[in-house]
Amino acid sequence: LANAGAPHFPFPYKPYPIQEQFMQALYGALEHGKVGIFESPTGTGKSLSLICGALSWLRDHEEKRRQEADRLLQGDGGTSLSISSSLSTTTSSTPPSSSAEPDWITDFVQKKAERDFVSKLKVDEELRRKKREEHLEMIRNNSQLKSALKRKVEHNILIPSREEEELNNPEEELIVAEYEMFQFDNIMTTLPQLDRFCGGDDEDDLVEEHVTKIYYCSRTHSQLAQFIHEVQKSPFSPDISLVPLGSRQNMCVNEEVRRLGSVQRINDRCMEMQKNKHDQRPKEVEGGKRKRGVSKAVCPYVGAQGLQTLRDAVLGAVRDIEQLLSLARETRSCPYYATRLAIPPAQLVVLPYQTVLHEGTRRASGVQLKGQVLIIDEAHNLSDVLSCIHSSELTGAQLCRAHSQLAQYSERYRSRLKAKNLMYIKQILFVVEGLVRVLGGKCKVGQNPHMTFPSLCLPATELLTINNFLFKAQIDNINLFKVTTTTTRSQPQPTNRRTEGLNRYLQTLQKSPSGQQGAAEDRELAASPMMQVEGFFMALTNTNTDGRVVLQTQGSVAVSSMKFLLLNPAVHFSQVLKDCRAVIFAGGTMQPVSDFKQELLFSAGVEAERIIEFSCGHVIPPENILPIVLCSGPSGQELEFTFQNRDTPRMMEETGRVLSNLCNVVPGGVVCFFPSYDYSRRILEHWEASGVLARLSSKKKIFQEPKKANQVEKVLNEFSRTIQRCAVDGGTLSGALLFSVVGGKMSEGINFSDDLGRCIVMVGMPYPNIKSPELKEKMAYLDKNLPHSGGRSPGQALIENLCMKAVNQSIGRAIRHREDYACIVLCDRRYSRPATLAKLPDWIRAHTHTHTSFGPAFAGLRRVIHTHTCNG
Repeated sequence: LANAGAPHFPFPYKPYPIQEQFMQALYGALEHGKVGIFESPTGTGKSLSLICGALSWLRDHEEKRRQEADRLLQGDGGTSLSISSSLSTTTSSTPPSSSAEPDWITDFVQKKAERDFVSKLKVDEELRRKKREEHLEMIRNNSQLKSALKRKVEHNILIPSREEEELNNPEEELIVAEYEMFQFDNIMTTLPQLDRFCGGDDEDDLVEEHVTKIYYCSRTHSQLAQFIHEVQKSPFSPDISLVPLGSRQNMCVNEEVRRLGSVQRINDRCMEMQKNKHDQRPKEVEGGKRKRGVSKAVCPYVGAQGLQTLRDAVLGAVRDIEQLLSLARETRSCPYYATRLAIPPAQLVVLPYQTVLHEGTRRASGVQLKGQVLIIDEAHNLSDVLSCIHSSELTGAQLCRAHSQLAQYSERYRSRLKAKNLMYIKQILFVVEGLVRVLGGKCKVGQNPHMTFPSLCLPATELLTINNFLFKAQIDNINLFKVTTTTTRSQPQPTNRRTEGLNRYLQTLQKSPSGQQGAAEDRELAASPMMQVEGFFMALTNTNTDGRVVLQTQGSVAVSSMKFLLLNPAVHFSQVLKDCRAVIFAGGTMQPVSDFKQELLFSAGVEAERIIEFSCGHVIPPENILPIVLCSGPSGQELEFTFQNRDTPRMMEETGRVLSNLCNVVPGGVVCFFPSYDYSRRILEHWEASGVLARLSSKKKIFQEPKKANQVEKVLNEFSRTIQRCAVDGGTLSGALLFSVVGGKMSEGINFSDDLGRCIVMVGMPYPNIKSPELKEKMAYLDKNLPHSGGRSPGQALIENLCMKAVNQSIGRAIRHREDYACIVLCDRRYSRPATLAKLPDWIRAHTHTHTSFGPAFAGLRRVIHTHTCNG
């Protein structure tokens, strides 16, 4: 560092000690190129710690590079360059064999020439860096001047100010014009080349390298927006160049396209409109008269000047996606493409982690990870996300439709297709026929794609390796890499206007001949079936040991399906770990991390020395949290919700008595998590029949997690209003009771802070369904490929870890800030096992009390509630 001491972390307020520790650990991980696992509970300022720690490192890293370049420039840079030039001329003109000098002199001269050449490259890089910084500073100044002008106009200030005069200065306009001189006619060929820089005179100046940057990714767009708001509040906001990335569905401002709703339809329509714009062909002449061509819709938001203007605005100030969309509508420019043009000079890129985790999406978005820093927030379920992204499912109906459409295309344009293209189409048809045969059906050219195909197979599930599946489908002699490349290339290629190409023709076959489609069928037809087929082809190119194919036959081909299951997510994550300078996994609850390291890091070739772990406590005082492991209920009934005894009447009655006692003393909101939707339904039905629900509703208003996702916000709002109303009215009701499900809609991403979650109750342990064929195969794969440790097989450890990850996410819904307090009641004696307790987050495990009887547990809980109620 410049001061040879501890790094300085600018912070909007005096940081907590754990925040300083977090930033120091993060700084060290980035400086030494580590793979870090960082756990910081919600409410401890994790986002600000990530921002200030990472951007402080980036600031110091750029400063050290700047100082190194200055030393080169102030030294014998010019002499070195001239010597290097003369040496290169001499060595190129003199054959090695004609040199009479000793070997050590030749080696010395060669090494010196190499050193001088490296110095020249560093000098050139410094010149580019200075030019880029001056350019970004000009963008920021223009953005500030335009904002000031807009504010003055809105307040009807008509007297021109100094800023307005500078804005209208011809010299300033010339600079802007020079920056905007880069015009491109074909957006489809220009956008993949995202390393183009706008503002140079020489050809070399047109190439802009990606500056050292930090890629921050999280799970949802709302979490990304929250992160950007934290950046805006940080001391780095005025100087950082931040680019938010998103999907077309979230960033499109063309209302005609947005109304399509479906992600695939929006993508297809956008690509079609870009193709229409750049597929301008001369009108045909027949008999001396010009024929009017077919009118094709183009997107008015994709123009070179507008994209460059919006790109400048993106780099000039920190904006979230909503603010960017508002600006894009004002300037009538496309934020989806403008943000991708802004990636190379950006210092901080914020994007959903699906964009980073999929190689094809990374490449299409212009994301380059080589030598960069990657921060993955909410990384607790990263392994599942990787497996889901690279898995693929295909129904029999989709296969039959794809075969029918492709066969019709081949038949109609047989005379116009080249022999090579016709051969590839026949190969695709052959593979599709093989897949249909596996499901028990047959394909014939021209058959109705909406028919069901009877099968003699009874409903069954079969799990196969990739090779065995290819043998069964009789397509093991086909090069699927070549077939996949063919289907990929055939879609975006421009074609003759008369034929309209394969992709366009297939779209014309999407509608039902009768014009009558159900809602479910309409959703299935939202995307071309060829895209699903292509995705499945790509999945089958994985290594035989890394995946399995699950066949589910349901009596007819139309409702049968085949699914590719990825067993080794590390195979698609290893390149990310190799390319990045440092990778940081952050989350509120990362425990347990043992399977995380084994599945994603060690399996990807990461050495243990490169991995660091950091886990900090909570900022709340110890008396603000009371985790309890409850081994028995009020009547002495032992609480162990195994599959054999959790449905017994005595266990359900005892659970009801536990909740009744808790609701008698806990104010505000109580959130009760059940292990599954099925068990939630059964126990609530029993309580309703036995009168338990009536007793509970006399103290708390009852709410249940809705079945539809669009109803979650409504239920939460009513839950919150009820608690607020009860606190003010002081009637018979003391608050509300919410029944939810582990892994459901309210177990992640929902904040039950303050009175919304004074007590979190976990009923039983949410173990996954071990009878699932997918989970069985995953366990078998881990047992075979990972080392055994602690007396438990990797498959058994997976079951335990999946359970405790879900528990940690659910109980983490409470305690959201420094002044908050809550009780956590784990109703199952199995939580008291040392191995299970070790998988709780450190800040919870350190304060957990195990009670074999209900009396002492209830007394401790009542004491904590009474203390905070009186103090409040």
